[in-house]
Amino acid sequence: MITITEAAAAQIKTMMEDDADAKFMRVGVQGGGCTGLSYGMGFETEVHEDDQQVTINGIDLVIDEESAPMLDGVKIDFKTNMMGGGFTLDNPNAIANCGCGASFRTATNAGAPENC
Repeated sequence: MITITEAAAAQIKTMMEDDADAKFMRVGVQGGGCTGLSYGMGFETEVHEDDQQVTINGIDLVIDEESAPMLDGVKIDFKTNMMGGGFTLDNPNAIANCGCGASFRTATNAGAPENC
């Protein structure tokens, strides 16, 4: 199960209000990044056949079947500082992360690492 903090949920709801087509937030994993797997987040208008759909903290979330095991236990947060703000993902399945935190790998999936 994914956790979405109240700060992240508030930011996502604001972003969805600004996008009239946004019905769902999709979170997924794809090959790439310097550590092998990269996170993806965006808005969707439809749920695909192989998607899992859940509502967390008021956010209708869809996750593809392949990404779900790698995202189990992930905590999505939104943090602000003097330089602005952004989403963070804390993934207990990651055994390695790149320095900027944008890519990772798990014990069972090394992904497709790219040069930084």
